[in-house]
Amino acid sequence: MPEVSVLLPVRNGEAWLRECLDSLLCQTLADIEIVAVCNGSDDASPRILDEVAASDARLRVVQAPAVGIVGALNVALREARSELIARMDADDIANPLRLALQARALAESQDVDILATRVRLVSQPGMQNEGMQAYVEWSNNLVDHDAIVRDLFVESPLVHPSVMMRRSRLESLGGYRDFDGPEDYDLWLRAHRRGRRFAKLPAVLLSWRDRPERLTRQDPRYSPEAFLALKLEALQAGPLGEGRSVVVWGAGPIGKSWARALAARGVDLAAFVEVDPDKIGQRIHNVPVVEVSGATAFRGALHLAAVGDHEARARIREAAADLGLADGRDMIAVA
Repeated sequence: MPEVSVLLPVRNGEAWLRECLDSLLCQTLADIEIVAVCNGSDDASPRILDEVAASDARLRVVQAPAVGIVGALNVALREARSELIARMDADDIANPLRLALQARALAESQDVDILATRVRLVSQPGMQNEGMQAYVEWSNNLVDHDAIVRDLFVESPLVHPSVMMRRSRLESLGGYRDFDGPEDYDLWLRAHRRGRRFAKLPAVLLSWRDRPERLTRQDPRYSPEAFLALKLEALQAGPLGEGRSVVVWGAGPIGKSWARALAARGVDLAAFVEVDPDKIGQRIHNVPVVEVSGATAFRGALHLAAVGDHEARARIREAAADLGLADGRDMIAVA
């Protein structure tokens, strides 16, 4: 039994596949297997996989029809033999120390269930990727469990292909869920709901490729609307249970979109909290807009920080703490 099994879905990855495989087969941790699921590829990927597998038995190739990334991941999981499961995408590059460091960290920290690493963004020349770069910088700053969970509803705090997980814990969650939404973010939310613990190695151990064809840029399963729906589902399964009302901090476009989505799910919106004097005293979506001090009138509600700017988010958290609203229990940042 290998020490680590790497789940590698491959769909038309000929341009970067050899570099990806080289980075895995040259790991300082040699006791690994790579379970590559050739997911309906119609380029040279099957030939590349067969050639590499013929020279290194650690690469196991599973041919599959076009079952999608979730189907390919669950096929790879069934084929994997190790208790430690690592993720990788066919266009990314692993640092030679990545798998050894993650396996050692999980051996030393038995309470950690899902362990990611920091990543470096690799973009094609001429691509506009300021948003992706900002996301990577934000994600790289979330290292320990408390920090990751604190921002779990802002965005996906872990870069999926950088993750290593304990197989038994992953299977206890039912594996990856096949639905019209982001499979990785869905897994983190379900894991959190079940009390699983996260961590991130504070080292850049994956080169994460951004390109126009990537699923997160093109597939509606990774749209802002899909993420919002998942957040609402998780909130209603947890802190919004039992008919709790909501106070939205921020009456801008993001806050209003949250108000509409909450209303569509039958959640009671109690108020908006704002610092803009032109908005304070108005009614938006038929609820009052109050100043920060007025938030104390809604202590039983769940307060949601719905602003996109991280500095504004930090100010909201500070103001809420001054009012005695506990982060994670009374106040949750959702954007």
